[in-house]
Amino acid sequence: MPRLEEDDETLRRLEKLGNQVVEMIQEGENPYIERPVRSRSNVEFDSEKGLLDLGDSKSKRYFMNIGHARKFMQTMLVASKCKELIEEERTASIRELYYQLKHTIPGLDENTLEDQDESNPVIVDLETALDSLREHLHLIAEPKGRLFGPITIEDEGDEINCLKLGKSGLGVPSMVDDYKFVEHSADYVLVVETSAMAARLVEEDFHKKENAIIVSAGGQPSRGVRRLTNILHKRLDLPVYVFTDGDPYGYYIYSVLTAGSMNLAFESNRLATPEANLIGMTMSDIEEYGLENVTEKLKGKHPDESGGPTKDYKRAMDMMDYEWFQHEEWQEELQTMMERGERVEQQALATNNLQFVAETYLPEKIEKGEHLP
Repeated sequence: MPRLEEDDETLRRLEKLGNQVVEMIQEGENPYIERPVRSRSNVEFDSEKGLLDLGDSKSKRYFMNIGHARKFMQTMLVASKCKELIEEERTASIRELYYQLKHTIPGLDENTLEDQDESNPVIVDLETALDSLREHLHLIAEPKGRLFGPITIEDEGDEINCLKLGKSGLGVPSMVDDYKFVEHSADYVLVVETSAMAARLVEEDFHKKENAIIVSAGGQPSRGVRRLTNILHKRLDLPVYVFTDGDPYGYYIYSVLTAGSMNLAFESNRLATPEANLIGMTMSDIEEYGLENVTEKLKGKHPDESGGPTKDYKRAMDMMDYEWFQHEEWQEELQTMMERGERVEQQALATNNLQFVAETYLPEKIEKGEHLP
């Protein structure tokens, strides 16, 4: 991977962080790292932008604090390794970083890291502390998600015609900012929750017949998928439709794509696309398309049951309280879902026939403008 334009600035910020810690030690102070608080209490919704954003609250992680010392050590290890990667013009996956940093501390029966669940949050902490991005720290995640459709992309000098990639499509990497869109004939972008449904649409040549760029999320969308959706909309001025299962998990995926996520609120401007609309599945689809016999029960307890709501019901109720779900249509959708106690999956449309979703359901919805805001 070639050096990024931001490398010098990222190195400067890493060195500043290290120098600040050294100066505090030399002055006899308890060294600390300051970073924005990433809890929900410090996440705000910007109604004008339609995005989640971090507030002004900050916290300090001290070395001489029994509750902070381990995380402080891990943060400095990650920062040092990232500096080394940038200087050597190399990148590492977040999994490789974990293995490179994991070792037993000399003189102690303790490891620097026990598992990747410890290193991943530290990476995000470092991003927020430096006001930088994981990719600028030369860290990448395993590619997740695929793209299909009438678009040619230039990536590091190579032109990729995404219509000629068959059923495999273009794997979506962590870093897509350097993509150049050479040409396209797309009318819109369709983000699909499940890989199986994306494969169905590709097999039916939906992307060719409907001039659609299909982005397969493969479940909860990765940063790369979210960023790619964002830049396809902004750079090409293409409308974005989201196609998920009709359940709280699918609607949460839509929420993340449009407003951002609590954990990555500091990157919402890059990762979220507030203009996107949910095209399905919806509760009204059940009667509209004869799916009454192929719905599934919501998981967990209803709010009226002893112990209060759990699982799907709890998530639905939480979403009803989100500021960005205060549209009347969304309130009715979530309330109806809980009253029915049902969810409906994308694959349920196959009860009609395998071609139904590509030839009838999606074209009708898009032509009629039937979607949730």
